[in-house]
Amino acid sequence: MAAVPELISPRSARVSAARRLAKRSFRHKERRFLAEGPQAVREATAPDGAAPLRELFATLPAAERYPEIVERARAGGARLHLASEETLADIAQTVTPQGLVGVCDFLDQPLDRVLAAGPRLVAVLAHVRDPGNAGTVLRCADAAGADAVVVTDASVDLYNPKSVRASVGSLFHLPVVVGVPVAEAMAALSAAGTRVLAADGAGERDLDEELDDGAMGRPTAWVFGNEAWGLPEETRVLADAVVRVPLHGRAESLNLATAAAVCLYASARAQRAPGGCRREGR
Repeated sequence: MAAVPELISPRSARVSAARRLAKRSFRHKERRFLAEGPQAVREATAPDGAAPLRELFATLPAAERYPEIVERARAGGARLHLASEETLADIAQTVTPQGLVGVCDFLDQPLDRVLAAGPRLVAVLAHVRDPGNAGTVLRCADAAGADAVVVTDASVDLYNPKSVRASVGSLFHLPVVVGVPVAEAMAALSAAGTRVLAADGAGERDLDEELDDGAMGRPTAWVFGNEAWGLPEETRVLADAVVRVPLHGRAESLNLATAAAVCLYASARAQRAPGGCRREGR
């Protein structure tokens, strides 16, 4: 590892600037956010300079424990700040920081650019208010092989530290769109030839019926609503279909992230089956 820099002062302007990114207003003013822990910071680094990581605060034990992350950060052009445990805890938003906190550039892209790439599977967070759920749904979308995630203006800030942590690095893996009105996002997806399905426990059709009909092999966008009250009627009517996950047992319902995982994986499986859009696109 290259020479270790001097310990940064807790009163440093760089520390103050990083600490302010815990607040949404400062994040959006600077268009930067915090990524905590080795997994998130690792995913934010790249040796070719294309990564969003701009600064890395690390304790000496963490820098020694994760030398490959520090080297990748440096190779990618990020500035390394060695910090005390107390200074890093002052920047971090977790109770027990893991010794690494990165300052990253915003990652979002315009909706039209994402649609121009011809996405085949998209998750739309229409009215998701819990940051942990937002990050978990993004992680599910990444795991299911989705091509993009759209976070509308009626949902939580995707760059909230809790959302970033819950995504466990997936925020850095796939295109994201933020701040688009729900109706605008759904209309644009439909105009691009994407079938828009609203996931709702009170849906007229269930997921098994959609799979049996063979329609889920097409490019699809799943729209997910609020954790407590689902999707409002004005959003439901904009979808091609409102679909519920069938409950074959005695459970009353599924939480948002579980339902999203079931829906996204159902589409992923259908698209990879003979005749599915991903197979046709090869």
